[in-house]
Amino acid sequence: MSVTFHIPGPLREFTGGRNRVTIEQSPTTLAQALSALWVLYPGLRDRITTEQGQMREHVNIFIGDEDVRYTGGLTSPVSAGSDISIVPAISGGCESSVNSWRAHTRFCP
Repeated sequence: MSVTFHIPGPLREFTGGRNRVTIEQSPTTLAQALSALWVLYPGLRDRITTEQGQMREHVNIFIGDEDVRYTGGLTSPVSAGSDISIVPAISGGCESSVNSWRAHTRFCP
């Protein structure tokens, strides 16, 4: 069975514009799945992990609905047919300008 990576917009330039990449192998850990992804698209590696091989602070990865930071990181188990989502962290805060009033009242306490 395969696993499918969901690629965010900012990283699609490294996958030839693809928003999904399916790995036909059956990896058992996230590290194995990522290694298979990097064989196909080596440019992704430096955007997802550091030079030391650790996940970058501002990149979140989910296996299904589970954030891998809470399930073992790179050793998180991957089962056949899993969906793996790479999600860049979004930071910021609430602005108080008139132009952002709707966003402010909708997303800020």
